[in-house]
Amino acid sequence: MKIVVIGTGYVGLVAGTCFAETGNNVCCVDIDKGKISRLRDGDPVIYEPGLETQLKKNIKAGRLEFTDSAKEKVGDCDIIFLAVGTPTDKDGSADLSYLLGSAKGIAPYLKGYTLVVNKCTAPVGTIHKIKDILSSGIPSGVKFDVASNPEFLKEGVAVQDFMYPDRVVLGVETERAAKILYELYEPFVRNGNPIHTIDIKSAELTKYACNCFLATKISFINDIAALCEKLGADINSVRAAMATDQRIGKHFLYSGVGYGGSCFPKDVQALISTGSDCGLELPLIRSADKINTLQRKRFLQKVIDYFNGDVKDKVIAVWGLAFKPQTDDMREAPSIYIIEELMKRGSIVKASDPVAIKNAKQAIRGNVQYFENHLDAVKDADALLLLTEWNEYRSFDGERLKAYYGGKVIFDGRNIWHSEDIKAAGYDYYGIGRS
Repeated sequence: MKIVVIGTGYVGLVAGTCFAETGNNVCCVDIDKGKISRLRDGDPVIYEPGLETQLKKNIKAGRLEFTDSAKEKVGDCDIIFLAVGTPTDKDGSADLSYLLGSAKGIAPYLKGYTLVVNKCTAPVGTIHKIKDILSSGIPSGVKFDVASNPEFLKEGVAVQDFMYPDRVVLGVETERAAKILYELYEPFVRNGNPIHTIDIKSAELTKYACNCFLATKISFINDIAALCEKLGADINSVRAAMATDQRIGKHFLYSGVGYGGSCFPKDVQALISTGSDCGLELPLIRSADKINTLQRKRFLQKVIDYFNGDVKDKVIAVWGLAFKPQTDDMREAPSIYIIEELMKRGSIVKASDPVAIKNAKQAIRGNVQYFENHLDAVKDADALLLLTEWNEYRSFDGERLKAYYGGKVIFDGRNIWHSEDIKAAGYDYYGIGRS
């Protein structure tokens, strides 16, 4: 198939590259000329394991190309995927200006029958807004269908998720649209995982329902972790026992400093806004959002309390800046709030991350000292904070750490270390939900 993808962010770039990997001819479009130039050279711009290899492979094979002008391409394709940003607006709702603008931009250039698919996370009813825009803007006699195809990619394993999806959700209005999308996605689900063909509104809501459920699960276990600390229980033991219940499961049941990234915070806010528009409070979703904000404050307070309320001139080392491992994404990363609040109180922050330092410099306000080697970051530090569970941090080597770190305390914001090992090395240990 001939496919055009509008937008080269995480979703658009991964989708376009993976569609090319299965033999389709794909053109990705973005208005950022500098970004397009880098992509043409095989530079994926974002850090995502496996993406660069597939990107270069399919460019070389002639199946994947990039342009800053959609005009020449959208008139000669079978499917157009809209994969632009839908950021949070000032009122918490999803800002659809980029998405609706992209629909308006392609409408005059459609020629033969085209299937226009929204792959962005957008509120229920967005597809019908796109349909209205296309109907009023396309040349006379041109036929098209619209569809919703939400993505369920996890940053850090996005290529794997796309190539081997748990499920594919197709929101369609016509048999023709359903047949085209089924044919496109069939190579990705030959392991037997389902393709759900449903109505458009249900498809649009499914993405929000999934993300908000997972966000709620994270906030739930963080609330239980706070209770563990008060009662002298251990959240790791509680979690292990809970996770064996098949009705609950182990995934997204890890306590920490809260969720971040491009999806959960934005989608939780957007669903709350959608509920308000319908006259619904959605108290559970609102609570998940409040708990997530509170969790960062709880962690920060542990650091402040350890120093008897005064962290001025204290040197704080931070390991891990990205909102999760295997990505350089700093959007809504808990590290931003924690570091900025420490600096407001006069702390000196020395930070390290395997891949996110460049983006962290743009995201974090203040004079943070950055180090490529995480051990260099702890020199002369008074405290060490672990905020992202990168693999290279997981094995705790007390003797090696002592050669660099002369402080007395470690705050494990992801519970990746055994408290006994930390204490045996001579450090005070503070985790999440651990007495």
